[in-house]
Amino acid sequence: MWADHAIWWHLYPLGFTGAEPAAVPGVVHRLPQLENWLDYAIDLGCSGLLLGPVFASETHGYDTVDHFRIDPRLGDDADFDHLIAAAHARGLRVGLDGVFNHAARSFAHPEWFRGEDTFEGHEHLVALDHGNPEVAQYVGDVLRYWNDRGVDAWRLDAAYAVPPGFWRRVLPRDGWYFGEVIHGDYAAYVEESGLDSVTQYELWKAIWSSLNDRNFFELSYALGRHNALLDTFVPQTFVGNHDVTRLASRLEDERHLGHALAILFTVGGVPSVYAGDEQAFRGVKEERVGGDDAIRPAFPSGPDELAPHGWPTYRLHQELIGVRRRHPWLVRARTTVEQLTNETIALRSTHGDEWVLLLLNVSDQDEQFPLDGTPVVPAHGWKLLTST
Repeated sequence: MWADHAIWWHLYPLGFTGAEPAAVPGVVHRLPQLENWLDYAIDLGCSGLLLGPVFASETHGYDTVDHFRIDPRLGDDADFDHLIAAAHARGLRVGLDGVFNHAARSFAHPEWFRGEDTFEGHEHLVALDHGNPEVAQYVGDVLRYWNDRGVDAWRLDAAYAVPPGFWRRVLPRDGWYFGEVIHGDYAAYVEESGLDSVTQYELWKAIWSSLNDRNFFELSYALGRHNALLDTFVPQTFVGNHDVTRLASRLEDERHLGHALAILFTVGGVPSVYAGDEQAFRGVKEERVGGDDAIRPAFPSGPDELAPHGWPTYRLHQELIGVRRRHPWLVRARTTVEQLTNETIALRSTHGDEWVLLLLNVSDQDEQFPLDGTPVVPAHGWKLLTST
């Protein structure tokens, strides 16, 4: 399937285009701004454009009021159709963010709410009743409508809060669907729901945490669990998204940015890059009103207006995504740990006779790895070796 070769460039359109923080009268045609960035995503090495919420909402997009209408702050149907056509003409798949666990209080069908249940205490986000057949019919209709308009994939927001059987009832046969699942039994949720994938938050946490703590035993444990997941499905992997502190801010030592990226692109999974991370954008998520603003900033009108200091990180992404594309079997690769200390680890990802060997060193001295010619990795360095 095409999703086996997908590498997503993930962006949050309302923030990216500098839209107003709340709904306003009239239509502002901002979606065409995204077309200026399609070639940039392709040059990065990505094959898909994963969009945050684009449907009419009250404020941040996750408080939807109408799933059949483009948010007027972004544009209209013609703008959306043109973006889809421009992306597809370049070979880019397009994924949308489907918010079907909850809706805004001004949603047109309050009779579908699950009483006064709210989403994680957010008073303006009211939970939908997923046991109501009308809700299931509506969600299925929304998915089919936009699939017919050219959408290739969906991220299902807050899927962990939705009974898994609901997705099995409503998902169309066409498309690739992955759910936002933060914790719990990922494999069981996939099997019960019929989803193609879920977000691999456990690996995300282990990557940055093991680097910060100089404790690769945590990463080793997480990769063992990750391998087991691959027996059931291919996880959606990432080191950054629209909901978490940016990687460049999360890592306590900026020299370890390459380590994190090298792990992401050499282990099994369907990876995504959150727009701006490839330029080493910084931003800290805070638990307060407006606490996501720093990680969802406006972008310039085109890539040529980006600051010069971010381009080395862009080229590093290109290099590692290039490794991924030259070894497409990595999507389902199992990764074994061949050397392990608190501060060094050797990870071999394999498929048949092919392999990629990643050596990571976060210690304060050069380290010799007694593998494949005993390579030496400098302090706070990493090295990548391949069979071909």
